[in-house]
Amino acid sequence: MLKKTFIETCRYFKGHLFSLLFLSILFLSISKASSQESLNISGGDAMGIGGSVSYSLGQVSFTTISSGLASVSQGVQHAYEIYTLGLNDTELQITLKVFPNPTSNNLSLQIINFNNESLCYEFLDLNNKIINNGQVTSATTQMNTENLPVGLYFLTLYNVENKKVESFQIIKN
Repeated sequence: MLKKTFIETCRYFKGHLFSLLFLSILFLSISKASSQESLNISGGDAMGIGGSVSYSLGQVSFTTISSGLASVSQGVQHAYEIYTLGLNDTELQITLKVFPNPTSNNLSLQIINFNNESLCYEFLDLNNKIINNGQVTSATTQMNTENLPVGLYFLTLYNVENKKVESFQIIKN
């Protein structure tokens, strides 16, 4: 009787051997199909003198690799959007210098390649209170800081359309 059930069982499996084989292969392939996957919003390749790197934005995993001088955070998605609003901004071809900084008595604003651009300045304290303002009329403009208390100040230059050209942090000692 035991021999009869064994033979019947073998016949049963022989008839369903193809189905069992197919299901086994399907199960194994599905379990191995979970490879690396990410939904990237952007990516690319960057090359330079020191080497090259491939990158993508929007990775699923997060890993940080650090050394003594640098660290890389892999998988971090940083949102950075640039919008161009169709402004026709004309850049001034000038170089601005403010010295001495830190200052104690006088502060000088020097414009290299000054071509009589219409510029004005505002000298502000940390509370955004205007300490001094005026028109830039020459390549070097002097500002007296002797009576100001010790602290941090801001010097901002504006063009004719009242758009900020440059801003400096000034330390009064």
